[in-house]
Amino acid sequence: VKMLYLSSLTERAIARHEVREIEQRHTVDGPRQDATLDEEDDVVIIYNRVPKTASTSFTNIAYDLCAKNKYHVLHINTTKNNPVMSLQDQVRFVKNVTSWKEMKPGFYHGHISYLDFAKFGVKKKPIYINVIRDPIERLVSYYYFLRFGDDYRPGLRRRKQGDKK
Repeated sequence: VKMLYLSSLTERAIARHEVREIEQRHTVDGPRQDATLDEEDDVVIIYNRVPKTASTSFTNIAYDLCAKNKYHVLHINTTKNNPVMSLQDQVRFVKNVTSWKEMKPGFYHGHISYLDFAKFGVKKKPIYINVIRDPIERLVSYYYFLRFGDDYRPGLRRRKQGDKK
């Protein structure tokens, strides 16, 4: 147990070091003229989509409003839709979210787990939001989703779909 704890501490220290190196490179190179952002433009909202809580409808509203409100919407697609990222992917994600000036202000959405940016030494952390739903209502919605599918990909055959009878 002690060895696993030390290994975890070492991995986090390495990850923090990598993020600091990236931040220092940006400081040494100097800010790009087109990449300078005002405080209000340096906002990133991460919408951690919880399945069967109207997340598709909520995201569609964000896409509809993005041009009008001058922000960017980006879908975060993880490998095999696994919401948990490896430490290497976490470092890469933190780096991308904090340094991608062209996609700020931004609304990033996907089925991802919460990631504490402070553990990587980031000062300007994103804002996380969620939508929740009554657990029984979620289960009923999931049942009908597996049985009948959805309007977005009607021909898609899901592994857990089962018999429609």
